[in-house]
Amino acid sequence: MTALIVQRAGPATTVQDLGRPGMIAKGLSRGGAVDVLALHEGAALLGQGPDLAALEMAGAGGTFRADGDLRIAMTGARMDAALDGRALTWNASHAMPHGAELRIGAARAGRYGYLHVGGGIATEPVLGARAVHLAAGIGRVLEDGDSLQVGPDPGGAIGLTLEIADRLTGGALRLFETAQTGLFPDVALRRFAETIFRTDVRANRQGARLVGEGGDLDTGGLLSLPSEIVLPGDIQITGDGTPFVLLAECQATGGYPRIARVLEPDLPRVAQAGPDAPLRLRWIDRDETLTALTSWCRHLAALPRAPRPLIRDPAAMADLLSYSLVGGVVSATDPEGAP
Repeated sequence: MTALIVQRAGPATTVQDLGRPGMIAKGLSRGGAVDVLALHEGAALLGQGPDLAALEMAGAGGTFRADGDLRIAMTGARMDAALDGRALTWNASHAMPHGAELRIGAARAGRYGYLHVGGGIATEPVLGARAVHLAAGIGRVLEDGDSLQVGPDPGGAIGLTLEIADRLTGGALRLFETAQTGLFPDVALRRFAETIFRTDVRANRQGARLVGEGGDLDTGGLLSLPSEIVLPGDIQITGDGTPFVLLAECQATGGYPRIARVLEPDLPRVAQAGPDAPLRLRWIDRDETLTALTSWCRHLAALPRAPRPLIRDPAAMADLLSYSLVGGVVSATDPEGAP
């Protein structure tokens, strides 16, 4: 069976898919990739379903070897990548022949990069998913020497790329009210919306601590609320007045007051924002929320049709001879078009 061999693992590289929705009543948050859009983009580049598992690389990648011929794609945070010393384009699909070595360096923009393989990473499913959930003790980070089995790949095109909107350098976060928003003083809500935030360096898969330019928020004495179910996107205000955006691997319940929730399409922007990336907040109403979610679903549905050929320099193509170079040749004299 084809496999991807981990020769050198990055510090926090895990297998991730779309997670385990519907398990919150059993005390398990969804988990899965913190940048769900990156999973969909990788699936589109390889012509396969977004439910297949990929590698999520936090901050830095690693070194990998192909045990069998593979198709790969890389999405999410931009990282330097080279196959047998030849630089590869990010947000694109490539061939990785048997025995080839892939080196992926540190993130140059964003936090989480993704390595996808044709057929997906085929680790043993747990509770219906392959996603590692460290907070729940499901799975572990990858280690040097790990051999990751790859699922059957029906094959498909390589040399495809995607044009994507920037989500690695901060930007606007759309917020809508929670059941607890109205419990906050008006001055706190106003100040919250006017503050430019940045993520703390201690952000992880559980959540991102927001650091504002105007100091901490006044919770108005809301620290004795009973614990309730919390979801990715909820913004809790901790005891010291600091906003904390919950991400994929958040806890299942929490007692800190929730001032707002980040719209799902904007969560990848939170997860990928580095400490220097400004995040601006904007409240939206119910109608705008529904419109934005509809647009998000349409964007995901359209992604499989979005990849386009990656323009490459023939002089730099080590796999040039694997392409058909005469399929479109015609004769200038033969009316039947024979060369």
